[in-house]
Amino acid sequence: MTRHSGRRKQAKILRLFRKVHRTTGAFLFVFFFCISVTGLLLGWKKHSNGTILPKTYKGTSAELKDWLPLDSLHKNSCTIMRNSVSKNPPPELERIDVRKDKGIIKFVYSDYYGVQLDGATGKLLNIDKRNSDLIENIHDGSVLDHYFGTTHEQIKLIYTTVMGLALLTFTVTGFWLWYGVRRIKNSRKRQMRRKLQS
Repeated sequence: MTRHSGRRKQAKILRLFRKVHRTTGAFLFVFFFCISVTGLLLGWKKHSNGTILPKTYKGTSAELKDWLPLDSLHKNSCTIMRNSVSKNPPPELERIDVRKDKGIIKFVYSDYYGVQLDGATGKLLNIDKRNSDLIENIHDGSVLDHYFGTTHEQIKLIYTTVMGLALLTFTVTGFWLWYGVRRIKNSRKRQMRRKLQS
């Protein structure tokens, strides 16, 4: 293979990679934008003065032996949700977050509300919208599973797979666009030096 045909082949590969890079970027622009903005917000959630993630309060005792039974705390949380957020039965409980060192327990619901109770007294410390959970679900696509009621996070799986592969494609094609151009330029410089030396 001659140097000229080698450079032609490299230029052809570069054109292909540029097209793939440009098409992927154009097609997935909105998704990349969402991921970058939500990722930025999630990075700042603990430094948002309670706007994104509610402040974690402190209870009266960090000793579990002093705490009320979990069932009693859960019932108390459901009552608070009914009285404060909705008269209907409270939304589905998604998780329970025990913070023994702070003496509190958090009940997090599927409507993105969180209830913080003192583990020992059952007293309400805070009830607030957990915007960080909503942002996280937008970030990984599971907000659509939540909206459509899918059972095994199929949308999240497809979304994260597509976006992961797209980011990998972006990385490979972006690197090659930088490296390939350098190779062609260096090849031309070497050829010019040879001509001058001959």
